[in-house]
Amino acid sequence: MAMRVLSADEAALLVESGDTLLIGGSGGGHAVPDTLIAAVAERFLKEGAPRGITTVHPVGLGDRKTRGVGHLAHDGLLKRVVCGTLVDSPPVEKMALEDRVEAYTLPQGALSQLTREMASGRPGLVTHVGLNTFIDPRLGGGRQSPSATEDLVEVVELAGREWLFYKPFVPNIAFLRGTTADEDGNISMEQEAIFGEMISMAQATKRAGGIVIVQVKRLARRGTLNPKMVKIPGILVDVVVVDPGQMQTYVSDYNPAYAGELKIPLSAITPLPFDPRKVIARRAALELYAGAVCNLGSGISTGIATVAAEEGCLDAITLTNEQGLIGGAPASGNEVGASRNFHAMIDQPYQFDFYDGGGLDIAFLSFAEVDAQGSVNVSRFSDRIIGPGGFINISQNAKKVVFSGTFTSGGLDMTWPDGQTVIRREGRDLKFVDRLQQLTYSGAYAAGIGQEALYVTERAVFRRGASGRLELIEIAPGIDLERDVLAHMEFRPDIAGDLRPMDAALFLPQSIGLEQRLAVSQRSPRGPGARLSA
Repeated sequence: MAMRVLSADEAALLVESGDTLLIGGSGGGHAVPDTLIAAVAERFLKEGAPRGITTVHPVGLGDRKTRGVGHLAHDGLLKRVVCGTLVDSPPVEKMALEDRVEAYTLPQGALSQLTREMASGRPGLVTHVGLNTFIDPRLGGGRQSPSATEDLVEVVELAGREWLFYKPFVPNIAFLRGTTADEDGNISMEQEAIFGEMISMAQATKRAGGIVIVQVKRLARRGTLNPKMVKIPGILVDVVVVDPGQMQTYVSDYNPAYAGELKIPLSAITPLPFDPRKVIARRAALELYAGAVCNLGSGISTGIATVAAEEGCLDAITLTNEQGLIGGAPASGNEVGASRNFHAMIDQPYQFDFYDGGGLDIAFLSFAEVDAQGSVNVSRFSDRIIGPGGFINISQNAKKVVFSGTFTSGGLDMTWPDGQTVIRREGRDLKFVDRLQQLTYSGAYAAGIGQEALYVTERAVFRRGASGRLELIEIAPGIDLERDVLAHMEFRPDIAGDLRPMDAALFLPQSIGLEQRLAVSQRSPRGPGARLSA
């Protein structure tokens, strides 16, 4: 099939009922072929077809409203969704909660790497990632709705140990995105905020005899693209759809810093407001040391990049995100997944190879629930289906993990007059619980591999102690241990004999002197990893 240039509506006609659709991109619109996805939904609403499609996308896709795969949230159109997260697509999340779609959330890295295995014709992905979590078929198999009954993951034994085997998909269609296509279908991504796994998806789909459709912003004459800039060769592309109004993300029309076109002054990064999230990000940042290679997960942990920029010490550490950005300041909020002033942008499967191989010194991640053994839930709680995203790959393989979150949630209001903590309104929901709704991180598994874990809140800091239980090691100034901490936990943690106050600088609006602390850590006789607040 020679490459054709079609409209989005014409391309949507190529999707047939029952098809499996691979979709590239990430989170808040980064390289998401939104125009193509919307065209399929518009066709369904007009014609009642296609019906019963399956979507597979490693990262959650949407603006946390209706865009991305949220376009497809219609009964009869979407049969099954397999992805890293649902939080970006509230309409599909609602379908899963109501069991109107077969919903699976699998580790982002496993799905990303699986596209590469599919491209090569290997039988599937074999990895340790997901063992002893809700991805393990003995603990749920990644299912998020009752109608999701097929086993997509199996336990296998190789070389005397257990692994998880992620089964491949047979894609009929791939929806991908780039910036420029030439007349031969070669695709460059010079304005994109991420690369994702575009080439692996294209290769996997072509191998299966499927159709590769790429949405781009513009067309170029044959032979004018720099060959080194081509991310998807024309031999893999069947259809190009041009959308001149294509935005870089759902928020930014085009931010040259996200594309690596320029580096911005650190002063251009807006500081965090002085609130519980900033206090938590600051305390987590005290675990940094000069030269540390880190990952910043979504949620509160993304604030660490902003704190490091405000404190003038981004160059002393290397922050990364799972989408493939290395160095600089990962973005937060609705544009998490992008980065500014990065050193390199690589394809997402290779970033997860690095993570899975133990390349991270510290992972900064969020938590929704924590139990007495230090196990964590971020994937499903209350009436929300979030999904694990890259959390499982990262948390199971980093040398050290720092989990961050407010101590309670739901209306929490705090202030710090003169550096003393005052709780004006306590949160309605407890987060330190007897029983997790879903197991996304196993404290027992982590203890067995000797991983260090810290749990940071705005009023207390815990670690997984030698007993394997959660141990309270710090409390904030002005906090009463019984009234403000223990009374809001469903279990009683161990309490360190040398229980200390949290660093006083965290609770004052001025700089915490992180740059100077990092300089000291570089010279520390205790070596890398020494706590900066000690």
